[in-house]
Amino acid sequence: MNVLSRALTKILPIVLGVTLLFLAVSITACSGKSDNTQSSGLIAPTWIQAEVADNSVAISLSEVETNRMTHFTMNASGGEMDFMAYELGGKTYVRASICPPCYSRSFSLKGDTLVCDTCGTSFDAKTGSGIKGACVNYPKASVSYTVDDDSIVMKVDGLVTTYNNTLAPGLP
Repeated sequence: MNVLSRALTKILPIVLGVTLLFLAVSITACSGKSDNTQSSGLIAPTWIQAEVADNSVAISLSEVETNRMTHFTMNASGGEMDFMAYELGGKTYVRASICPPCYSRSFSLKGDTLVCDTCGTSFDAKTGSGIKGACVNYPKASVSYTVDDDSIVMKVDGLVTTYNNTLAPGLP
């Protein structure tokens, strides 16, 4: 057996052991419910399931309250449309989740600001208006909704209109 083979025979079990230990720690850390707040103060989105029935779409109010920043997808005749729902100052907001110039479908919440997860453009979370960044001219339009027990209920037509308004520059 040459020197390289002997070295590999001694090192390989150590590397394998360290890898397995790292994997075990990673699985343990990810197994519980995690806080979606990052060290930067950003609240990363949690994707939730929307329920579609007839001309209505519903999401869980308690999931929005628990996760603070959620995203959901609705399939429409034009394809998939993404939306965000979040809690801010005791109020729930639902907006289109699209940043047309950079093709982002995801936003995080930082204080009173929405931050595009792709380009970093910031938007006022209360109004949807652009603040700073490359995609500032594409404000995030708001969705009308009602609350029924633990459900935020929206009309499909309203979601489609809001989504399309967000695709056009300058329409809040």
